[in-house]
Amino acid sequence: MSMIFQDPISGLNPVLPIGKQVEEILTSHLNVPKKERKQRTLEILRRAGLPDPERIASSYPFHLSGGMCQRGMIGMATALNPSVIIADEPTSSLDVTVQAQILNELDTLRRTKGTAIVLITHDLGVVAQMADDVAVMYAGGFIEEGDVEQIYRAPRHPYTWALLSTLPRLDGRHGQLHAIPGVPPNLAELPEECAFLPRCTKATMQCRTEPAPSLAYIGESGQRAACYNPVFQGWHDDEDG
Repeated sequence: MSMIFQDPISGLNPVLPIGKQVEEILTSHLNVPKKERKQRTLEILRRAGLPDPERIASSYPFHLSGGMCQRGMIGMATALNPSVIIADEPTSSLDVTVQAQILNELDTLRRTKGTAIVLITHDLGVVAQMADDVAVMYAGGFIEEGDVEQIYRAPRHPYTWALLSTLPRLDGRHGQLHAIPGVPPNLAELPEECAFLPRCTKATMQCRTEPAPSLAYIGESGQRAACYNPVFQGWHDDEDG
């Protein structure tokens, strides 16, 4: 298992060249002989989509752009061919063009190596583009799980429904963008009831008097939601009448 961190520059050691950081991984985990390390390092950087890997290998993180540093992180994360990679907001600090390139490289890795990627992100566009299955979190807990198409077409938890309602429409239909009222709870003082209760438009007496529900299957779709009164309409249906 490997990790790709949110901020590539702070995630790398600032006093070691990129190549040395890759070599440390090869030495620590594979005990690669010294004469082979440089060639293996250059191959790893080349595989991560970095041009001129020899120059990159001798460069310090502060010499490189955010996109190049993130590719270096991807190279380090994939050096040992892990079966699982956890990617924590891997594109949040990058511009749109570089973001698309990084996502494409991660997707290529998933398809060619069979690597499972746990992608942590708040970008709903990235989720739609990359994910097969989605787990939605609120206040530190999972509130809905399901196939990405199911989640986007028919969210069951009111928070997921409200979150998707904030997205602009691209199908020619115009409508007011919705904001979720209220503020998230203090994570240090979470209530026993559902954490979304103060902001929920579908809350019932059961929601107000019973402990927060656990994830449970909703219907026969395979989706699971932690909700006593789940939504049973597509989020876009709200604008139809």
